[in-house]
Amino acid sequence: MAVTSSASPAASPSPRPREGGGASLDEVVELLGLVAAFELDDVPRFAAEAADALDVEGRLAYSRRAGASLARCERVLQRIGELGRSPVVAMTPFDGAFADFDARTQASTWEEEVLREYVGRSVAEDFCRLCAPALDPVSRDVVLGVMEASVADEEAVQQLGEAAAADRVLSARLALWGRRLVGEALRLAQSLLTDSTTFVHLLALARAAEADDGATAAPSSDADTHAWALRQLTERHALRMRRLGLTA
Repeated sequence: MAVTSSASPAASPSPRPREGGGASLDEVVELLGLVAAFELDDVPRFAAEAADALDVEGRLAYSRRAGASLARCERVLQRIGELGRSPVVAMTPFDGAFADFDARTQASTWEEEVLREYVGRSVAEDFCRLCAPALDPVSRDVVLGVMEASVADEEAVQQLGEAAAADRVLSARLALWGRRLVGEALRLAQSLLTDSTTFVHLLALARAAEADDGATAAPSSDADTHAWALRQLTERHALRMRRLGLTA
């Protein structure tokens, strides 16, 4: 699904305190809008899983996850308001941004669903983490704090790894499924990079800020930044798959 940019045209620079990261106010708000939309997307899904749960324990667990996702979303929206922008306007360009990934990765088993959630969430979080160093310190801490608190169901992921280790056929099937999942997740990342210059610029700033020789080491081109980001996302995905004992 194409994601439109909410960033202002380059000819109309935005007022802002450019503390730390170097991103404009519009760019900061655009990333915050993406993070908020990412968290909000999980709320109805967890609520539906709570409604379908077979026992009280399951309903309680998924209800808590829905509540935690909403709380993280509200923290990001609070920061957008502190920056003097409308939270609803900031989120609107990303409404339904994850629907295409969900539609193209329908799981047929419990194992596939656990891996789908794990891979999809992890790649999306990695994308936001890669952009975060370009933000002002307060916004950066908000984004990284949300990413730190927003974790996969570690118990289910551990069970998945143990099941794959005990069943070579399952392991091979999940490895193939994981390749499909990361392909779709990277497709979403590519859409974000193609449809909004904001994220390319944030990534360039972040990469420069974390370079050994400081902020002067900016990537030479947007294409270079684009390729670097996708390479980072792919490498991080491969590490996660290896931890599960699966071939990336």
